[in-house]
Amino acid sequence: MPALWIAHVTVTDADAYGKYAELAGPAIAKHGGEFIARGGRFVQLEGKERPRNVVAKFPSVEAAVDCYHSAEYQEALDHARGASERELMVVETSE
Repeated sequence: MPALWIAHVTVTDADAYGKYAELAGPAIAKHGGEFIARGGRFVQLEGKERPRNVVAKFPSVEAAVDCYHSAEYQEALDHARGASERELMVVETSE
């Protein structure tokens, strides 16, 4: 079943986070992920607001988790650490 990778982010260092984004996109694509929402308009109804919200669709939960643990994504993530506050989850869809 497909899965959604959902990230809620507050960027604290735009330059470093830009490097993360540059590297993360290809790593996500390599694992079958495709962005369906990235930093667009949103309405926060509950919980902590993060100004950047990203959703990518993967073929499965396993593909999304494998992407996260891949060397390519971990290299990208090195640039996000210390440059952002983030929550990230993977949710299986009902499709």
